[in-house]
Amino acid sequence: MKNLAIIPARGGSKRILRKNIKNFLGKPIIAYSIEIALQTGLFDEIMVSTDDDEIATIATQYGASVPFMRSEKVADDYATTMEVLKEVEFMYKEHCNKEFEHICCIYATAPLIHTKHLSDGYELLKSKQYSSVFPIVPFGYPIWRGVKINKLGITEMVWEQYAHSRSQDLEQVYHDAGQWYWYNPQKVANTLFTKNSTSIILSEEEVQDIDTITDWKLAEMKYELLQNSK
Repeated sequence: MKNLAIIPARGGSKRILRKNIKNFLGKPIIAYSIEIALQTGLFDEIMVSTDDDEIATIATQYGASVPFMRSEKVADDYATTMEVLKEVEFMYKEHCNKEFEHICCIYATAPLIHTKHLSDGYELLKSKQYSSVFPIVPFGYPIWRGVKINKLGITEMVWEQYAHSRSQDLEQVYHDAGQWYWYNPQKVANTLFTKNSTSIILSEEEVQDIDTITDWKLAEMKYELLQNSK
């Protein structure tokens, strides 16, 4: 088979309880990730990796499959995304007799994902033979002008050599948008960020980490802004 979408969604979120199925503008937030994956038409199968029966039920209601439950080993606070993905790959191969050419990890709390971005990432992965592709977003302020408070309580530059540089003269730096990762399972073993990875660039309006209730409200505002601008 060609393409698999994996949506990790464990039940034990701590900072926002039941985060993966919390109501986001009228429906569980995981529904947005499932629906976007379906809308792309790119996937032979869209599955949710979860240890939680309620999440599994909601996932299937919105069109995803839950062919097996996540093991306890990768359902705690310390399990990495890569461990979850590799368990899914193993389970499909050993218990479902299925292997996939390309896989996309889509986070359950990423309602700002756009179908075009997923499609663009897929085309990059295929056409250039990258090991992985993921979206990035510019830092809102040049990190080279960053400051820290030292042990004496004094505020100082992290990089003194840029103390008198103009912001517009400094190199643009980006960070992971935390939405999705296309990858080739034959080329990715331990990390999704390899020496053969590339990215597409998103705007700040298209990205929002959701770790607090304030983040949640900002994500709702951005979502509505993006919908109204269509």
